[in-house]
Amino acid sequence: MNKNFIMTVYNIWNVKELRKKIIITLGLLLVYRFGAYIPLPGINPLGISNFIEKFNSGSKGLMQILSSFTGGAFNRASVLALGIMPYISASIIIQLMCIIIPYLQRLQKDGESGRKQINFITRWLTIGICLIQAPVYLVSLTQQFIPFSSSRIAYLINLNTFHGKSMFWIIGIMILTSGTLFTMWLGDKITDKGIGNGISLIIMSGIIARFPDAISKEIISKLEIGNGGLIILFLEFLLWLLVILFSIIIIQAVRKIPVQYVSHYKSLGLDSIHNKKHQYIPLKMTAAGVMPIIFSQAIMLFPLTFSDYVKNTNIKSFFHLFQDIYGLWYNLTISLLVIIFTFFYTAIAIPVNQMANDLKRSGGHIPRIKPGKETAEYIDRILSTITLPGAFLLSVIAILPSIVFRLGFTQNFSLFYGGTSLLIVVGVILDILQQVNIYLLNYHYDELMMMKYRSSRYTR
Repeated sequence: MNKNFIMTVYNIWNVKELRKKIIITLGLLLVYRFGAYIPLPGINPLGISNFIEKFNSGSKGLMQILSSFTGGAFNRASVLALGIMPYISASIIIQLMCIIIPYLQRLQKDGESGRKQINFITRWLTIGICLIQAPVYLVSLTQQFIPFSSSRIAYLINLNTFHGKSMFWIIGIMILTSGTLFTMWLGDKITDKGIGNGISLIIMSGIIARFPDAISKEIISKLEIGNGGLIILFLEFLLWLLVILFSIIIIQAVRKIPVQYVSHYKSLGLDSIHNKKHQYIPLKMTAAGVMPIIFSQAIMLFPLTFSDYVKNTNIKSFFHLFQDIYGLWYNLTISLLVIIFTFFYTAIAIPVNQMANDLKRSGGHIPRIKPGKETAEYIDRILSTITLPGAFLLSVIAILPSIVFRLGFTQNFSLFYGGTSLLIVVGVILDILQQVNIYLLNYHYDELMMMKYRSSRYTR
């Protein structure tokens, strides 16, 4: 196994194009991670520790989920504090609008030109979302996390004056918006010049950046007297590996629907010969991927955003019920939301009527099922059957962090036991491995063809 691993690494490094893509990807990710530590103008890096302590202790873990998407830039008051989340929010909104607005539906059917136009609209919507989220972030920064009374410690400018406060706000909004656009640019460059999906890799890098700290705190906690020691620590890591294996199985689980294609061709004076080619339609059990959990957590962040601005005590208390990610109400609500959004997003991602029509036009059919309407109903029935267990399994993964936290895991390490963090990391790694294998397969194929060509010349 070690020999195979070393040979794989050698082959990866030996493929010039693949080696170049990996170096570019790592370099751009390094730039992003460096930007996550650059504070906003006017922020004192030495005094930001007060903000981090307030951030970590006041939100009961809910805002840590948001921070994990930015690799901690959110709770460092960094220039990349908003990260890629405004772009993800804009993409989700555009996807939903494509169902309602006929103009966007036409753009989806226009191929590459329509896709470019949709991306252009998404980017402008991202700027609009940044112009809303940036002031909200600065309000939270100045009034909740680092109040004016501690400005001598946390700020390099005097926010008590009109000039200092206005300059901080104007520059802060511009830089936070520019930081998101810069992150989008890095993601596009990774997608074009590197390997893998750039946006997904940026999110994954932010999540993994918090992993060493979570691991070290978990080890220190368990090695303390009375916390179980090495045996409990070993069992925790064994359970974590089983959860990862469980997530991989869920992501890669596929239901294959057999399809027969009939090709017509003229040969040897015959009018037509029917050559049946057996293929299949792969339907994933979790076709929605991680999007249902992202949708659900975005909705659960709504009470956190506006709870401090609500004056009514009853409404404020009601919002606080959903801010504890380890509480009953939060986990019950997010489980139901994940199940609902799994069915909703699967219906968007897999248009069964279009699949049935495309299958009919290409001369294919499902055995014992009539083409057209019956095929669409059959695919929809199969899809609903496999989506139901997939939705429940996703809901289990979504609430796993709260379950293991109740079992005695530390707060930081428990977030890696499920939810969006684990699914994104597993999904991105599987996607990268698939692309690397494609490059290696093409490389070996080219080598084989070159050897065959040389041997043919030698025999001549």
